[in-house]
Amino acid sequence: MARIVMKFGGTSVANLERIHNVARHVKREVDAGHEVAVVVSAMSGKTNELVDWVRNVPKVAGADSPFYDAREYDAVVASGEQVTSGLLAIALQSMGVNARSWQGWQIPIKTDNAHGAARIQEIDGSDIVRRMGEGQVAVVAGFQGIGPDNRISTLGRGGSDTSAVAIAAAVKADRCDIYTDVDGVYTTDPRVEPKARRLKKIAFEEMLEMASLGAKVLQVRSVELAMVHKVRTFVRSSFEDPDAPGMGDLLNPPGTLICDEEEIVEQEVVTGIAYAKDEAQISLRRVADRPGVSAAIFGPLAEAHINVDMIVQNISEDGTRTDMTFTVPSGDVDKALAVLGDNREQIGYDVVQSESGLVKVSVIGIGMRSHAGVAATAFKSLAEKGINIKAITTSEIKISILIDGPYAELAVRTLHSCYGLDKN
Repeated sequence: MARIVMKFGGTSVANLERIHNVARHVKREVDAGHEVAVVVSAMSGKTNELVDWVRNVPKVAGADSPFYDAREYDAVVASGEQVTSGLLAIALQSMGVNARSWQGWQIPIKTDNAHGAARIQEIDGSDIVRRMGEGQVAVVAGFQGIGPDNRISTLGRGGSDTSAVAIAAAVKADRCDIYTDVDGVYTTDPRVEPKARRLKKIAFEEMLEMASLGAKVLQVRSVELAMVHKVRTFVRSSFEDPDAPGMGDLLNPPGTLICDEEEIVEQEVVTGIAYAKDEAQISLRRVADRPGVSAAIFGPLAEAHINVDMIVQNISEDGTRTDMTFTVPSGDVDKALAVLGDNREQIGYDVVQSESGLVKVSVIGIGMRSHAGVAATAFKSLAEKGINIKAITTSEIKISILIDGPYAELAVRTLHSCYGLDKN
């Protein structure tokens, strides 16, 4: 007998037929004698609809400002998961499985006060553990918790992944299964490169890079939690027949295992290629080169919750001036420019320039630590295809390259091929 947390995303619970299919997956594990908790997202498209309602209310009311209370935003958008958890509990009960729904505040999942993008601080899993020990399935509304102000909080888009991993850590689950509309983690996006291969295993660090650099399989925070708490996590497809051979395999079910590096015997030099569209580049020209100038630039941006990624600094010949270039998501450009404008006097730059429509392509692999020439291979391959590189950042296990948007798919296919990822 094992303790398992199962998470099902929006497409997996998109309608009543799919919710019934999810219930079959859950019943399979219950019938095998396992203790089970299930975390669910809102039905596909529902969160977007709720968010649109929130954003349009001020316009309909004729308000001068488009802004709204983030606490009320959370109260509205968290309702999607509440509906799904109740429906799945009813579906399980209809199949003879003892189940009940749980909201984030009932467990409780305690978060900080950053409404709309809260972070989990503490989970008391004792009540759920007791109920699971009595044979009851806990069906938990993902994405939500309760803040220190005693108000409903939400964890940001994709937050149900984080809920699942955090609950798995809190109840000391043997594994956490993330069911989605894909059957695992691939070497790159199969829609871009049809020769992409499903990975049997991937290290936490690699998955963290993949998720943060554009792969949409898992939310970044969920991978962070899994790595910190060493939660063995499987990415699986909810659309496979729940009773197909191997689906109930406790140790090696179909899908991709995200695990400790030590579990991966054969380490590839490069594991995968990720990409992130809609990147923008901002350049501050002729900034005074003095101590504290970087803090003056990036401090206010951080306070405005703007995620800064690639940073390149060029010093003038006389060492008195510098150009500072960095990337932000395209959607944050106007906000970032406004913040920089408000702090122009403290920063001391001459002019600010921006360019949108860029793409960041990344080469990822823990094997890069012990192999030379990985970066050179990438640069040569892109050069042969006539792709110009605007910026480069590296770490022990990744190389990220900023290029013009129209070259994104060509760059992904080129890099995927040059590292032999298209070969079995």
